[in-house]
Amino acid sequence: MIQKLTIRRPDDWHLHLRDGELMRGVLPESLRHFSRALVMPNLVPPVVTTDDAIRYRRRLENALPAGNDFRFLMTLYLTETTDPLDVVSAYSDGVVSAVKLYPAGATTNSDSGVRNIARAMSVLEAMASAGCPLCVHGEVTDHDVDIFDREAVFIESVLEPLRRALPDLKVILEHVTTREGVDYVESGGDRIAATITAHHLLINRNHILAGGVRPHYYCLPVAKREAHRISLIEAATSGNPRFFLGTDSAPHRTADKETHSGCAGIFSAPNALPCVAQVFDDHDALDQLEAFVSLNGAGFYRMPVNRPTITLTRRQNPAVFPSLIKTPVGSVTVFDPGTPVFWRCENDPLEAKKPGAESGLNML
Repeated sequence: MIQKLTIRRPDDWHLHLRDGELMRGVLPESLRHFSRALVMPNLVPPVVTTDDAIRYRRRLENALPAGNDFRFLMTLYLTETTDPLDVVSAYSDGVVSAVKLYPAGATTNSDSGVRNIARAMSVLEAMASAGCPLCVHGEVTDHDVDIFDREAVFIESVLEPLRRALPDLKVILEHVTTREGVDYVESGGDRIAATITAHHLLINRNHILAGGVRPHYYCLPVAKREAHRISLIEAATSGNPRFFLGTDSAPHRTADKETHSGCAGIFSAPNALPCVAQVFDDHDALDQLEAFVSLNGAGFYRMPVNRPTITLTRRQNPAVFPSLIKTPVGSVTVFDPGTPVFWRCENDPLEAKKPGAESGLNML
């Protein structure tokens, strides 16, 4: 049995950092195990233009702990009025690494998103020509479509017609949650990939609903049946280079989750990597862990892999993660994997926390 594993330091290809005091509170946790992250643009107001992205990255960099060389990979929020020239310029100049498509109303802060994909075709055509990747929140928002079917319907009614129209467009189906999504990526050629989250590898819809409603397992896309979770594990551990980690760690104040209409999002930044390592260990696939968390995403985005390494060790006793992270605007609840996790990252102060403890703000 493998007890220690050293891999290239991972990237997070889907991360929410928010802004202001909440951002400053969760940022140290989000940097803990990663070298780079693709930062989502769904702020209020959203990151729509090159100038927006530059200003947001500056705020993030100003909040970095001294001496930290973490790299923020920025994205633009696609709207029906986005300027194609601005997008191409931002991508060509290295300001952004991708553009994000949110169907309007699909998730947190998505009201400014796209309602009719035809109105964004001029931007998407320019992106295809420039090689700029499109990250997709792959759900329809039609209220007549069951929430558990929205990903499959999106693939059939939106994504496949778009890719037929623009075969050169590079697409990432983010936080894929269904067998249909996995099958589509596997059969879709080398210009489509998918991110998979730590929490979708570990939970199914029973975790949200069986025995009571658990708001801290509620996210969008919502967790699906167990058969879909198994498909995600098979894809993640397969070695297929078009599947890679994007945590979709999405911090919300605990008070905003535990309310009559709680918001969607799971905050997994502090423990996503140990959780994924445990899943791979449980499925005899530790030899594929580095590819999934450190190599595949860099390859698809055509970036060099990280040179620094990180070492994970398997301990005899399960890890104990803090239940809450304190921020200046309130606590944020940390993802509970719901199963023992024996893997830890070496030299991580998080390991020293006692059960139920709260983490401070500067634990790097």
